[in-house]
Amino acid sequence: MATGLMTILEIPFWKRWGLTGILEWHENQILSIKFFRLSPSNIHFDGIFFLHFLNGSLGGVGILLGMVLLPFLTEIHPLILGPLYGLLLWVLTLLTIHKQLTGINPFKHPLGYGPVTVSFAGHMIYGLSLAWLILNLESEVSNF
Repeated sequence: MATGLMTILEIPFWKRWGLTGILEWHENQILSIKFFRLSPSNIHFDGIFFLHFLNGSLGGVGILLGMVLLPFLTEIHPLILGPLYGLLLWVLTLLTIHKQLTGINPFKHPLGYGPVTVSFAGHMIYGLSLAWLILNLESEVSNF
C-alpha cells in the first residue's frame, strides 16, 4: 500500500519529466537492464515496478523488524517513526547510490530540484502510509 501511494504521487511527474525525473524509477530501469539483461533502448516498466514494489515491501518488513529488534522504537509515535523511517530510506537507499548508478547527482539534476523533491515527498508519503498501517495494526492487536 505504501509503495502504491508513493507510485501514484510519482506518475504525474514521470509524465512531465520522463524516466530520469523519477529517481527511483531511473535506478530501477538501470538495475532491470543489468539484472534481467534487457535492452537499454526500451523502458522496462515490468522491471521498474517489480523492483520498486519489492524494495517497498522489504522496507515495510524492515520497519516491523526494527520495532521487534529495537523495542525503544515502539515508544516513538508511528506518525513520527514512519516519516523518520521514510527519511532514513531516502538517505540510505537513494542519495547514497543514485549518482553511482545513474551518473546523475540528485542535487545537481539537469531537471533542477524537482526530481529530488518528488523523491523526498514520495518517501514521506511512504513513511506516513507505514505509520497508518502500524496504527491500524496496533488497534487490531489491542482488540484481539
